[in-house]
Amino acid sequence: MRKIQSQGVHHITIVGSDRQTSIDFWEGLLGMPFVFDQPNLDDPEQGHLYFDPGDGRLITVFTNESRKPGRHRIDQGPGSLHHLALNVSKVTFDQVVERLGARGVEHSGVKDRGFMDSIYFREPNGMLIELASYRFEPPAGYTHVDVLHRAHLIRVAAGDDHIDKVHLADAIEALVAEGTKSLSADRSPKTPFAK
Repeated sequence: MRKIQSQGVHHITIVGSDRQTSIDFWEGLLGMPFVFDQPNLDDPEQGHLYFDPGDGRLITVFTNESRKPGRHRIDQGPGSLHHLALNVSKVTFDQVVERLGARGVEHSGVKDRGFMDSIYFREPNGMLIELASYRFEPPAGYTHVDVLHRAHLIRVAAGDDHIDKVHLADAIEALVAEGTKSLSADRSPKTPFAK
């Protein structure tokens, strides 16, 4: 038996309400270019809108003009989507509260997640959206996942409850030491200042 190896998220499809509300939210609020549109090939009564979330992948939305936006009850039980998290840069994240406030959008306020900052709010149909901003940049040649995995190992070895800044900094230092050559025989921490 062999695995079916995934290589990233191809796309996420969301059931939206009407076409304009979907465009206004995904492109007009979240800045995702509306890249193409066609009928839902399984149900021609629905539109199928395609948006670029910023990484060249796709978020698609099924629309129907008979569906109006509203805070519908969203199932968050087993097998259901709890929330959709989108990456934003630190400079954008620092303005999210103001920009949501300008639209009258209720939100959670900034949440400290140790390795990232988050804010939560609901899209026009009630689905929970998270905007997240990492607190670190991975070293060249590594991904955020590489840093988080190493930070997890460091955290567990230290007996700490969750990943925090010190684990991230130590993980980045370890990855740089492993992935970058040096002419120095001793790369341990030192102080160049006289005592």
